[in-house]
Amino acid sequence: MSTDLTASPQAATELQRYAEALLAHLAANGTAPPAAPGFRDIPGHWLPPAVEALVAILAGDDPLEPLSRAAGRDQQQTALFLCLALAVSGQGSRIHASWLGTAFGELSLDRPVTHGQRSLWLAAARGAYGPAGKIFVLRKLDALAVQEHADVEEWVQALVPGEPAVVVPPSLADFPEMAEIPDLARPAVAAARLARLRGRCAEITSARQADHDSAAPLSNSSASPAASWAEDEPLAVLRAQIGQGGPAGPMASLISHLLDDLRPGADPHLAAIALHVAAPILRGLAEELEADSRLTPPATLTVPLLGHRIHLRPEGPDETSIATAEHAILTEGVVPRGRPWAAFVLIVAGVACLAGAAFSASLLLAAAGVAMLGLGGWQLWQRHKTIVADARYVAAQVNELKELAEGAVWALHAYAREADARAKQAADDAAELTRLIRRGPRAA
Repeated sequence: MSTDLTASPQAATELQRYAEALLAHLAANGTAPPAAPGFRDIPGHWLPPAVEALVAILAGDDPLEPLSRAAGRDQQQTALFLCLALAVSGQGSRIHASWLGTAFGELSLDRPVTHGQRSLWLAAARGAYGPAGKIFVLRKLDALAVQEHADVEEWVQALVPGEPAVVVPPSLADFPEMAEIPDLARPAVAAARLARLRGRCAEITSARQADHDSAAPLSNSSASPAASWAEDEPLAVLRAQIGQGGPAGPMASLISHLLDDLRPGADPHLAAIALHVAAPILRGLAEELEADSRLTPPATLTVPLLGHRIHLRPEGPDETSIATAEHAILTEGVVPRGRPWAAFVLIVAGVACLAGAAFSASLLLAAAGVAMLGLGGWQLWQRHKTIVADARYVAAQVNELKELAEGAVWALHAYAREADARAKQAADDAAELTRLIRRGPRAA
């Protein structure tokens, strides 16, 4: 079927001029231009009779004849044009039920979503076609069983991006390194992730419900034209259909669209539909996270303290591991030193010089003896100070290690006391998350 408008340039110009005016009026106030259509039919092209059919629908006349001609030339383009044009004019309720299916075509996980499909998706999500339009899109998405091909982490990152790598519960605030131990980290991370997912799902559903309850223009319940819409994709597709727009941009996959719709800041109408698709994924994940959050804290644990592995028991730190750590601290903190032979030699030489000075009455020899005795004594004093400093360092390290070990034991007790509250909160979060996603976009 020919779709070449260049075969009749004058007729094409007339058609495009009127179609541009028609779209501008539809987007501005939802009506057709006051002047009668001033264009001729172009044999083999679907757009002229489709425009005639649209004008007849808006005027309340019978569109059957031009609609039949347009559909005979290109049924899908005609249906897409009429569905989008009536949606942007705020009169989507006037479409025939069969047009939406014809215009939309088939979705696939293996093929990109066309711009026309995304535009219909957007219009239906915003309520342009009433509840039936939303349900139509939901059924199209449900039929693909997206959850069977989903990467759970990818969906979680879309919903709650920027999750912290480590979650430090209050009980471990003084021992954040203990929060990285898998046996302690897993329940805390699971509970925190579940709480964030619940919060994000509540945000999506509450924004959608508030939007519905307020009867805002976004819901299109007041038949608002496209000028009140935040997105212009339906209008862009219509302009491309009449030959006014430039080349179409790249198309994205179905999964990409759904993940983008789930991200914070996305349109709440699109987010509600994407959340419905993600519901089976989230239900399974919520069950796993709740089970992880209920894991019993270990009774004994080996933790790194000051670079040493200390085994903690409910009654206190394990004495064997403490003794091993003390030995390591002593070995590392005290530098082996030999006997102070140099100082001994200086002292002996000094005594000898003083003895010689007593017999010879030599002041120079006496002075040399005093200097050597002083230097030897200073060296012994410095050695003594170093030994004392090493001993103090070792004692301080050992005391700090013991205090940290005792504190870590109490932190484990506090973590165990938190476990019940954490598990209860996780169960509440999982139940609420399930309730929120069970309501789905049909609730609005």
